[in-house]
Amino acid sequence: MRKLIVQEFVTIDGYFAGPAGEIDWHVPDEEYGEYAENFLRSVDALLFGRVTYELLAGYWPTATDSIADLMNAIPKFVFSKTLTEAGWQNTKLVKENIAQEINRLKLQPGKNLAVLGSAELVSHLLNEGLVDEFQLTVAPVILGGGKPLFKDIDHRVNMRLLHTRTLRSGCVQLSCQPE
Repeated sequence: MRKLIVQEFVTIDGYFAGPAGEIDWHVPDEEYGEYAENFLRSVDALLFGRVTYELLAGYWPTATDSIADLMNAIPKFVFSKTLTEAGWQNTKLVKENIAQEINRLKLQPGKNLAVLGSAELVSHLLNEGLVDEFQLTVAPVILGGGKPLFKDIDHRVNMRLLHTRTLRSGCVQLSCQPE
């Protein structure tokens, strides 16, 4: 069975974006870029909520680096009840039965599945017990407000730490799995 991995850039105080959705506090450098490229090579499907999908679909189709090539080539699934079409290449729109679709994808042969951004989707999947691993890159910044990654979690989730890594930028990467 494939794993569902949530990969996120977050602040020390748990936000994945500022109050207006800003991510100017991200400090991706060459070391993080290598990690991101290797991570994308380890998955064969990307899962998004509508907001993250629209943000990324507005950027990656015209970008021209190796990460853009991966982002554009990997099959994508956008989970939204309001979106009417998904025009980014290799994207399927899923409007209902999210848990059922995720379980179907997890049972198929292949590499792992990844959620990028998409806090509402992350909360839904965690509440449904469908997240197998988190790979969090924690930036050395406190925003004091913004969009929390774990806003709508309906129960306590204990985590088992798998490994940590400190990047030269000061970011710390945590890999953990729900118990």
